[in-house]
Amino acid sequence: MEIEKPTGGAAAVEKRIFLIINCIILAIGNCGGPLIMRLYFLHGGKRIWFSSWLETGGWPVILIPLLVSYTRRRRANPGAQLILMKPRLFVAAAVIGILTGFDDYLYAYGVAKLPVSTSALIIASQLAFTAVFAYFLVKQKFTAYSTNAVVLLTVGAAVLGLHTSGDRPEGESNKEYLTGFFMTVAAAVLYGLILPVVEYTYKKAKQPVTYTLVMEIQLVMCFFATVVCTVGMIINKDFQAIAREAKGFGLGEARYYIVVGWSAIIWQGFFLGAIGVIFYSSSLFSGILISVLLPATEVLAVIFYHENFQAEKGVSLFLSLWGFVSYFFGEIKASKKEKMKLKNTTTGDDQILEAQLTHHTPAHEP
Repeated sequence: MEIEKPTGGAAAVEKRIFLIINCIILAIGNCGGPLIMRLYFLHGGKRIWFSSWLETGGWPVILIPLLVSYTRRRRANPGAQLILMKPRLFVAAAVIGILTGFDDYLYAYGVAKLPVSTSALIIASQLAFTAVFAYFLVKQKFTAYSTNAVVLLTVGAAVLGLHTSGDRPEGESNKEYLTGFFMTVAAAVLYGLILPVVEYTYKKAKQPVTYTLVMEIQLVMCFFATVVCTVGMIINKDFQAIAREAKGFGLGEARYYIVVGWSAIIWQGFFLGAIGVIFYSSSLFSGILISVLLPATEVLAVIFYHENFQAEKGVSLFLSLWGFVSYFFGEIKASKKEKMKLKNTTTGDDQILEAQLTHHTPAHEP
């Protein structure tokens, strides 16, 4: 399997630029998605399958960059293929999409039933699951810095769990609360598996993996996840309830449709950014970035929803940033070490070649 990533000095810079772009897209989706979903529930939204559908229902947005990519390929090569994905990879992306659809429902159920701080705490634990699955599936190598980052980010998430019992929604039964809790735990475990599975799929694709192909994978994943949620909406009769729910929405009917529309678009940013980061880096880094954005989401919730900013959230933010810096410091050291090793190897080869040339050069007699 060949993953077509940039090589060389200028190409390495290009790779970092695209990695940064995907990090920004992921950050917007990771922070904006839960906030806008919470906005839906805070002002009268109650349809869990519908909110799950919105997480991947914006998949047609991916057609725009795919069309641009095809136009550029067609300009360079008139015989360029419209679709790069082969059947084997299509099936793998479809299976991952089905798993994502169920994960969407588990996550949406947790957001609907649990306080933001509690659901965020549980979801952040997915980093530990991502690390474990990445170790077994893609043989992810851990350094002292990456291990330190995982520990700090996990502890930072755990700190958010302090005093969450006081945030339990009024009028909610213990059964509903516990169901929401375990559903969210299941969502964390499942998505912790999905990230390394995506990276494993890249490695076993048996075709060159380009960013265009990554977008095709994203489209297929989200399409099948949306199919799963559509079936759930049909069974739960959510389609018939949308118009009625819009009329009773706390912010008004027009804003209801604005909220759900932007929700679909912003969540696409999360999924596209996540698999883009995996492509340009690794599933572990994607999981680390998702976890480090957790306190940022909490801060935004304080700003937009006037939630209390307890000391625990400040400590969590500090630990998360510390873990993130630790990971990057380790990556920088590893990169310098690799460059030094490559330089020494090149220098050694040059010295051997010079010695061989000297040895085989005949001496000039006077």
